[in-house]
Amino acid sequence: MRSQLHISLTSEESLIAAFFRESEGKWRSERRYYTLPEGETKEMVSIITIRFLERGSEELDELAQLHGLSDEVFLTCGAKVSWESKDSVTERKQSKGSTVFGALGKILYRDRGFATPKPVTAEYYFTNPKTLCLRTEYNGSVFEEELKLIGTNYRTRQSIISRAGEQLMIGQYLEKRIQ
Repeated sequence: MRSQLHISLTSEESLIAAFFRESEGKWRSERRYYTLPEGETKEMVSIITIRFLERGSEELDELAQLHGLSDEVFLTCGAKVSWESKDSVTERKQSKGSTVFGALGKILYRDRGFATPKPVTAEYYFTNPKTLCLRTEYNGSVFEEELKLIGTNYRTRQSIISRAGEQLMIGQYLEKRIQ
């Protein structure tokens, strides 16, 4: 059994908790991916469900264990994100899954990465309380992402995937709250 230590939140942890809480709900995400340098595009629609996770939740405890964190370390908060995506043009199902995020200090822990089923970590920071920026590196690739809350019903996202200093893909997203 893990013991609970009372630790005050850093400003980053307070911001990420507020961001995750404000993101909780169901979203319709319209996505466009640009493959570089050719400029080929792929359009997708996803239904995304986000659930806020409190410190000490079973999902965050499992995530901490997955990352080999000691039993005395608790992720301060997190989110479970589930999605189902389809191609906008063909209506073909593209992907379905979920991932868990957990915050500690300026690090965001994940049970899987964008392009790997293995656990990954990202550095995160805020340009303002409504704009979360992430930088994740693994397998020689860099994933930079910006998520911006716009009012209570919209989010925008932009992802840039690079390898060896060369940008390979840009993803742009408009997300509208549906619940």
